[in-house]
Amino acid sequence: MKTNTLIATLLVGASLLGAAGAAQADDKITLGRTIVFESHSKDAVIPLMVCRRVDAIRVKADRDMRLERVVATFRNGETKTIRFHRNLDKNEYTDWRKFAYTRCVKKLEVFGKSKGSSAGVRIYGRQ
Repeated sequence: MKTNTLIATLLVGASLLGAAGAAQADDKITLGRTIVFESHSKDAVIPLMVCRRVDAIRVKADRDMRLERVVATFRNGETKTIRFHRNLDKNEYTDWRKFAYTRCVKKLEVFGKSKGSSAGVRIYGRQ
C-alpha cells in the first residue's frame, strides 16, 4: 500500500515539474530600464550585469516617445541593430523582434527622443 502511494506521489510531482517547464518556455523577462530625454539624441545605455539568453526583444514606453533603434551587444562582441522608427504612446509595446537564434545579451543601447521632458523605456526579452 505504501509503495503505491509513493509511486503515485512521484508521478504527480514529476508531471507538475513538466508542466511548470512548459509554462515557462515562452516567458518574458525584463532585460533593463532606462530614461530617454527630449533634448538628447545620444543613446541610453543599459549594461547587463550577467549575460541574459533571449531569442527576441520587445520595448515598452512608459510615456509618449519616438523610438528610433535599439542596439544589442552580445557576449562574443557582435552587435545587432534593430530599427523601429516609430512613435510609441504611453504604455504601448512594440512587436517582438527576433534574433536568428537564442543569443546572450550583455548590453543594450536605446536611441530615441521623449515627447515630454523624459520617458522611461523598458526592454523585455523572450526566453
